[in-house]
Amino acid sequence: MRRVAVSGAAGRMGRTLLQAIHEADGLSIGAAFERSGLSLVGADAGELAGLGNIGVAVSDALGTEMDAFDVLIDFSVPEATLAALDACRGAGKQLVIGTTGFDAQGMSRIEAAARDVAILMAPNMSVGVNLVFHLLDIAARAMGDEVDVEVIEAHHRHKIDAPSGTALRMGEVVAEALERNLSKVAVYGREGITGERDSETIGFATVRAGDIVGDHTVMFAGAGERIEITHRAHSRMNFAQGALRAVRFLTGKEPGLYNMQDVLGFV
Repeated sequence: MRRVAVSGAAGRMGRTLLQAIHEADGLSIGAAFERSGLSLVGADAGELAGLGNIGVAVSDALGTEMDAFDVLIDFSVPEATLAALDACRGAGKQLVIGTTGFDAQGMSRIEAAARDVAILMAPNMSVGVNLVFHLLDIAARAMGDEVDVEVIEAHHRHKIDAPSGTALRMGEVVAEALERNLSKVAVYGREGITGERDSETIGFATVRAGDIVGDHTVMFAGAGERIEITHRAHSRMNFAQGALRAVRFLTGKEPGLYNMQDVLGFV
């Protein structure tokens, strides 16, 4: 039985993760964490997720609960994830990181921690999305420079970063396949007289509205035909199930930085 901790347990994703862990074979909820000062600190984690009382109180002190879990799942914000990273590294605990929006310094800290503990990090834990990453690589190599590439994504009104980490990773996959540097060819939105499209551009368009869980489309538009590869998330449970698959993958793994492509056997 692997004991799993959830960071950001009171949020929408956190509650979904708690439900998924509770229902999973071979996994149990070991601990649940939230930021200090939140009124739900001290509440039973099972009550938050509609599971009834499970005897695990939401804590705001990760460092004091290290004996309660084997692996931490974190879908929070970069600052909180990096604080959890330091604590888990010191205690030798594995991490599954679904947080997006890290800067270069944050990524360097994660890479350094992965020398001591096994970490799986992915901008999207969905098995379907990670299959799409693989398909995008195939499509980009096949279509080559004969098509224009655009990435369109939509999320709920509460999402704080744009484009989404998933959309950026999609752009990176295509750019790498086409031997382009995304930082030099990406265009984030267009307005006014933009001039004719540069053929190497990879465009991004972002929608934030309502309760959209997550839609992503990559368009390969050529002369006379267009290919679109789309993934639509209907609930957060698919992200949670992917995270649990990542937890199982890390069992017995040596220190290192892994991703969902490793889990699916694509690398």
